[in-house]
Amino acid sequence: MIVLAIDTALDYCAAAVLDAGAQTMIAQETLEMKRGHAEALMPLIARVMKASGRSYLDLDRIAVTTGPGSFTGLRVGISAARGIGLAAGKPVAGLTTLSVYAAPLVAEQQEQPIVAAIDARHDHVYFQAVAGNGAVLMRPAIIPIEDTFAAARFGALRMVGNAARLLADRWPSNVPAPALVDPKPGPDIAWVAWLGAATDPDSAPAKPFYLRPPDAKPKPGFVVPDMR
Repeated sequence: MIVLAIDTALDYCAAAVLDAGAQTMIAQETLEMKRGHAEALMPLIARVMKASGRSYLDLDRIAVTTGPGSFTGLRVGISAARGIGLAAGKPVAGLTTLSVYAAPLVAEQQEQPIVAAIDARHDHVYFQAVAGNGAVLMRPAIIPIEDTFAAARFGALRMVGNAARLLADRWPSNVPAPALVDPKPGPDIAWVAWLGAATDPDSAPAKPFYLRPPDAKPKPGFVVPDMR
């Protein structure tokens, strides 16, 4: 199975091509950026596809991160994935950013629980806790930072995500300290590809997973009409 993976959810603009059958990452590129994903993504995908030596028709599936994350970034990545899927006649699988963050730690098959945390600002985080084998302990949610400390009841936590350091710095002294703090700016694009290969697109549609409504709302009296 040949998978094109795309991620623009947070501070990475990334793409990769995976040959899952051969267990080989054929090509990948990651740019660290806070904005400008819309201008950077399509040229980046073109470079990765050229480096892979594959055409879009050679793809079996496209995988894309669906959030939580930047509202603008998510729209860029999901639109690109859907557009390529439509043009090439290929299925598109959506993967939550939290699950991709946790995936490499789950793959280590350790007993310690895992927390994936993304900065949601205003003293809140997007948050999920899973057991070492990936079983859900706390479902994805947006919660105040102080509420995340309750996850310590599951054991010494391995924390990953762009809010991992933020949580560690606020961690109470009377609560067991995290066993690992990995403050990656974004998820690893290779794991977007691997999870995409293992995910059924029919059960994981490529649509935004926001966990909260956008901050920007239409002004009263200026609602854009439905053009469908």
